[in-house]
Amino acid sequence: MSSGRLGSVSTQRPRRGRLSRSAEFERVFRQGRSHAGRDLVLYVFPRQQEGPPRLGLSVSRKVGGAVERNRVKRLLREAFAREAGRLPPGTDAVLVARPGARELAEREGLAGIHRSLAELVGRAARPGTEP
Repeated sequence: MSSGRLGSVSTQRPRRGRLSRSAEFERVFRQGRSHAGRDLVLYVFPRQQEGPPRLGLSVSRKVGGAVERNRVKRLLREAFAREAGRLPPGTDAVLVARPGARELAEREGLAGIHRSLAELVGRAARPGTEP
């Protein structure tokens, strides 16, 4: 029974691919560069270590109740997994969901969230966007 669970965990992004400490979030917010859209804000900061981009999420209660927030977070993680390859290695990113992200998720699902994130990642990955 537990071997089936382990099999499903191995297909997900590893834990180290996420920002989890408050100090990591603060560094990205304070020293990183922001790219804002209608429903999402993407903060990016190049860390000193190589490795795949890491993601932090900020989804406040303004987005909705726990069920809505968790759905938005799940869609954001999935969309980021698809777009992370466009960011330079060693990038820390924090995605802030604005209240409109819930409506976007309800109306268009993963496709809408992915499109909105892809636009922001395109801006962040474009040369000459460094401070």
